[in-house]
Amino acid sequence: MGTVAGVRAGTCGSRVLPDDCNSEHDKHCTIGNYRDLLQANIFRRTTMLRHSLRRLRNVTCVLVLLSASEQAHAADPAYQLKIVTDRKDAIYQTDADAKFLITLNKGDEVVANAAVKYVVDDFLKSGAAGDFPAGTVMTGGEPVAITVKGKQPGFLQCHVTFETPEGKKLQAVAGAGFSPDKIVPSLPVPDDFDQFWAEQKSQLAAIPLEPQLTPASQPNMGDDVECFDAQIKCLGDAPVSGYFARPKNAKPKSLPAILWVHGAGVRSSLAGTAIQGAKQGMLSMDINAHGIPNGKPNEFYQELTNGRLKGYPSAGRDSRDTIYFKGMFLRLVRAIDFLTSQPEWDGKIVAVVGHSQGGGQALAAGGLDSRVTLIASGVPAICDHSGRAAGRVNGWPKLVPDAADGKPEPKALEASRYVDAVNFATRCKAEAIMSVGFIDGVCPPSSCYAAFNVLRGPKEMINEPLMGHAAPQHIQAAFNAKVLDHVKRHSAQK
Repeated sequence: MGTVAGVRAGTCGSRVLPDDCNSEHDKHCTIGNYRDLLQANIFRRTTMLRHSLRRLRNVTCVLVLLSASEQAHAADPAYQLKIVTDRKDAIYQTDADAKFLITLNKGDEVVANAAVKYVVDDFLKSGAAGDFPAGTVMTGGEPVAITVKGKQPGFLQCHVTFETPEGKKLQAVAGAGFSPDKIVPSLPVPDDFDQFWAEQKSQLAAIPLEPQLTPASQPNMGDDVECFDAQIKCLGDAPVSGYFARPKNAKPKSLPAILWVHGAGVRSSLAGTAIQGAKQGMLSMDINAHGIPNGKPNEFYQELTNGRLKGYPSAGRDSRDTIYFKGMFLRLVRAIDFLTSQPEWDGKIVAVVGHSQGGGQALAAGGLDSRVTLIASGVPAICDHSGRAAGRVNGWPKLVPDAADGKPEPKALEASRYVDAVNFATRCKAEAIMSVGFIDGVCPPSSCYAAFNVLRGPKEMINEPLMGHAAPQHIQAAFNAKVLDHVKRHSAQK
């Protein structure tokens, strides 16, 4: 019980007594006055409580109204703008009509008489600049069709935009391929391409491997595999730098090998990826793209990104001898040298897996090294550097700039031909699986197909009409399944 001013916390029966009540007489005389004081205090507190309850009811009402408003807003159906092609696979013959189908819904209801803007492009020129359709259509009960025709093997995409009554812009895009299997390299392979790379590999072979393996135990690695940080000498200033993992106690000549390579950027190798391959019964190595140390704090890699390796894709691009990708590709060969030098290697299987820049590296590895038996190349970069010379968009990283006359800069164009994954693909006899996104603005689908079409071994393409630049889980699963199937089939061969 709390205290009232001038009142002691004591009891007289059930009554609280004043502090100065000492005698029995004083007590009895004071009780009447105190009762009045107590009743007045009770009345005051009751009044305050009533006011508090009133305020609480008002606040509660406001909260209930706000909650009801939020629920009503959340229940208000959202607009959905979609565009697809009239063929599920979105692949047509050149000169055939393709239809982009536009729909606008609000919840389950079709929205009619709404203005949707559209423009078609070929990844290089858009709308009137490329003689492609553009304008505004009004939605109706049926999908609105935009009809296009591919004049040459390649890809077109249609972008649509709708602004809601609240001012929110919705956008969607879909792509269509026209005879993509007929896309050819934009320029021929240089006459001395093979000679140039044979010389580079010869210089590399003169350098001893001398691998430095440092145990690199990882969380949840288990007791069945072991993992190492691997540093291996290479031609040039940067070593092969990666994580190498293998099953413990494997017999000699019993394990296939797999090499995992990275997309664009500056980062450590991934021990978890190397361990994944080892747990599937392989000699497994994940290497970073730059030969830099592994396992450092993020600040280390950010400093490199903003410093020495800033803009690395275009470094040295005026000469085939200094172009950055030359060193990157030689590290692929050196990593394969290391894997195939292990006593556990089965002498048969080498798989190389990567996406984006890693997809381009997989193509390069397959063309540079005949020991490679399978490549899995997702939305590959480093393809079709000379695309503009054939009137189509270049692949990542847009290695060849335009000169003052608007044409490809001659020195960069010539140097780029020696590190174009399309040219390596012409030499690749390995089994291959690739993926391509029809709306990929980073590694355009025409550049991916330019490489795919010249591969010389058994090959499979995963076409994704509504995918941009991505490596979704289902594609990664398909790549993994292909690797395991490849291992199973080749391991059974005598």
